[in-house]
Amino acid sequence: MTDSSTNNNNKKPRYKQPNNAGKFGQFGGCYVAETLMPAVLELQKEYLKAKKDKKFQEELSYYLQHYVGRPSPLYFAKKLSDHLNGAKIYLKRDELNHTGSHKINNCIGQILLARRLNKKRIIAETGAGQHGVATATVCALFSMPCTIYMGAKDIARQAPNVFRMKLLGAEVKSVETGSKSLKNAINEAMRDWIANANDTYYLLGTVTGPHPYPMMVRDFHSIIGKEAKKQILKYENKLPDALIACIGGGSNALGLFHDFIDDPVQMYGVEASGKGLNTDQHSSSIAKGSVAVLHGNKTFFLQNEDGQIDDAHSISAGLDYPGIGPEHAYLHEINRVNYVSATDDEALEAFQLLCKTEGIIPALESAHGIAFACKLAKTMNKEQIIITNLSGRGDKDINTVAQHLGFKL
Repeated sequence: MTDSSTNNNNKKPRYKQPNNAGKFGQFGGCYVAETLMPAVLELQKEYLKAKKDKKFQEELSYYLQHYVGRPSPLYFAKKLSDHLNGAKIYLKRDELNHTGSHKINNCIGQILLARRLNKKRIIAETGAGQHGVATATVCALFSMPCTIYMGAKDIARQAPNVFRMKLLGAEVKSVETGSKSLKNAINEAMRDWIANANDTYYLLGTVTGPHPYPMMVRDFHSIIGKEAKKQILKYENKLPDALIACIGGGSNALGLFHDFIDDPVQMYGVEASGKGLNTDQHSSSIAKGSVAVLHGNKTFFLQNEDGQIDDAHSISAGLDYPGIGPEHAYLHEINRVNYVSATDDEALEAFQLLCKTEGIIPALESAHGIAFACKLAKTMNKEQIIITNLSGRGDKDINTVAQHLGFKL
């Protein structure tokens, strides 16, 4: 007779991260100015309460369904799959959410938390502008003033999203320091938060920053993977062979991956290798970075020999960040997720291919994931399945793509 207790003890323990200190192995944690600690501890306490609060969860579910438009479809990209003559590629179509990307999932969750905490003002950072638009949207919905910090370089290449934020009532502050991109926008948002922590809520847009943000943002986005698992089991009666998502800070990827971590599924996070990993113009912090502390957490960052944070590059403003979320650093360290990369040129090629085969214009961020999916699919048979997270629509990137392809708008 089998000893069930022994059998249970031999089972692989389920993935439970972070620990109570907000650490994913050696990564993560909470490294903030002393003046911010009360606000961070208050947020930790309130979020843990909200997770168990039936009323909060019901309200979150209501807005995700009736305002965001969830569940998003899981679409079989048959023409793309046929073109590649390999695995079946399914697209988790979070670009169909209200505001055009996955970012709204997290923003709905955090604005409800900000109200529970009785905060009177919202601040946020943005790179590609999608998080800024989603933040401005929820602030308009709940009548809260908001200030969005955005690098001057990103403002120039994401003009449509800047205008959308302003239409929604947000104040957009141009950041002129450093590389004038996402890293610098986060720096300015953190300074604002330190100065105004009593009445201001920092609605951080990705799975980085001090605990509880990496855990909290992941949790709010985990609906992506929950839906995808339910949908693929309905359509194919089996789990996918591979999951693919682009990686900047990494929120859309963890949103897709989290519900599959204990399952026998390969996962691929696609960093932006820009003009090549052998150049200094890329955003591949796992491939080329080292461990440091910045923006409130310990993780991999691109650094020079003196330990200074390097500038990052990507054709995609949303992937132009010199670091990675701490949970991704941990998943890399334990070899649970495969971290690969796609260049600017590969992303542009995938962008055009998806347009022509499926009539879908992806964000340049998502095109990095599509680029790797195309490579991987060719090495697999036609009964195997890939799910790629289509985390944003490409309207915002039309000017950038046109410029690179030599078109005048």
